[in-house]
Amino acid sequence: MTINPEDILKILLAILAGGLIGLEREFRDKAAGFRTLIFICVGACLFTILSARFAGGSDPNRIAANIVTGVGFLGAGVILRDGGKVFGLTTAATIWFTAAIGMGIGGGAYLISTLTVLAGMMILWLLPPVEHRIDNAREMRKYELTCAASLEKFKTLEQGFNECGLRIQTHNQTKTGGTMVSSWIASGSPAAHERVLEKLFNDPEISELKY
Repeated sequence: MTINPEDILKILLAILAGGLIGLEREFRDKAAGFRTLIFICVGACLFTILSARFAGGSDPNRIAANIVTGVGFLGAGVILRDGGKVFGLTTAATIWFTAAIGMGIGGGAYLISTLTVLAGMMILWLLPPVEHRIDNAREMRKYELTCAASLEKFKTLEQGFNECGLRIQTHNQTKTGGTMVSSWIASGSPAAHERVLEKLFNDPEISELKY
């Protein structure tokens, strides 16, 4: 099989595209970093080239279509769940995204692949501060406190969360003898959490506080 100069160009472009995206992931110390994303981009590019080369009279999209499925399994390996939080979704999406770029380069769609790489770099580098501000505006914390069992105290605690600017997501109370154990999950800005924390610390009726 002869080597097509354009195929070499495609491989080099895939290395460049995967490397650019991988640099950002490496900089943020993510599971799929510089070399991993280069391999994914180049691999998807090569599969696309070979699918057209080896197809013969059959459908050349069969091999390329399986790239999507294979990359999906690869991305699933970097997704982790810790309690109520899920980590690695952005990295998994980046793997899928990089493979798509490799397929575009392998198929000769240089312009749309280049524009997609530029758009991806802007998303990865420019949007994290915006995402961080949004997350801070709705930060979720759990508070567990122990105090004397009282319906009025429960209402006072609920009012305190609301007055501090927090939104109560769930709450649970357990009464044992004359003691009440309350569990609150509330969301809001870090400043609002600090206000409610100060209020709870200064409450003489609360004997135990966990957060």
